[in-house]
Amino acid sequence: MHKILVVSDTHGIDRNFYEVVESEKPLDLIIHCGDIEGQEQEMIERTGSIPTRMIKGNNDFFTTLPAEQEFEMYGHYVFLTHGHKYGVNMDLETIKEEAFYRKTDIVMFGHTHKPIAKEEDGIFIFNPGSLSYPRQENRKPSYLLLFIDDDGDIKYEIKYI
Repeated sequence: MHKILVVSDTHGIDRNFYEVVESEKPLDLIIHCGDIEGQEQEMIERTGSIPTRMIKGNNDFFTTLPAEQEFEMYGHYVFLTHGHKYGVNMDLETIKEEAFYRKTDIVMFGHTHKPIAKEEDGIFIFNPGSLSYPRQENRKPSYLLLFIDDDGDIKYEIKYI
């Protein structure tokens, strides 16, 4: 069973991130969906040997991180983006169409600061919310855990701190 931590929108306030990493270890992969605000190198150094994937968000002005990534992950193909260029504040149709167009079965994004975890039309749609500035009703910092077994079966859980 592979355990993946997905976070987003830390906005340079990283205390919750490091607490979550410690409490959820062991981890096979950490994914950050953007708006890191200059803390990417420190995050990578402090998480040690855990592989990490990061992209830039709309507030990541001075970074060399890519805006988007596509990659294979334990038998699934992932489209990773911050989401702001796909209208995720309005609805999920455009980002879902983009994931379909790119032939991915998982799309991960941030930007809204509101967690989402669901499957629609054969595509898993994940937004971990924000560990620093949550905007959903309960206003609790959130993150996503993905579990992928050797057969490729996915289980997921939004967690709050």
